Amino acid sequence: MVKQAPISLNGGQKDELRIQFAALCWRRKRGKLQILLITSRGSKRWIIPKGWPMEGKTPAASALVEAWEEGGVVGQARGQCLGVYSYAKTGADGTLPCLAMLYPVKVKALAKHFPEEGQRKRMWCSRRKAARLVEAPDLARLIRDFDPRSGGLAG
Repeated sequence: MVKQAPISLNGGQKDELRIQFAALCWRRKRGKLQILLITSRGSKRWIIPKGWPMEGKTPAASALVEAWEEGGVVGQARGQCLGVYSYAKTGADGTLPCLAMLYPVKVKALAKHFPEEGQRKRMWCSRRKAARLVEAPDLARLIRDFDPRSGGLAG
């Protein structure tokens, strides 16, 4: 098994592609696999938790922090990346092309109170429904193919 090293950020400027770490939060309820979606703050689209690299944290640990801040997720992240997907992040400075590395997070509980609770909604749904609701085609494929029993993606 490959062990991830914490990231050291050098503060360099990036004018083009940006990297983010995303959390595919999942649970089993009555034997059915469910995926957690949250709304984006601005447009209220259904997305998954994701954010920028964090100094001294592995990519999986960064994804877990984002899952807590954005969705109130208490859980465990696995270190193996499920895959990557691209999307355009819209902000005050315009649109940034982003590439997100996706990490599975097994959800133990959802906190009632969390840092962004007043800014986002949460919803549990099936893989199929989650894949339909997210906009990024590559993310939709990764969600559809996700199988926690095989360690990530279905064969």
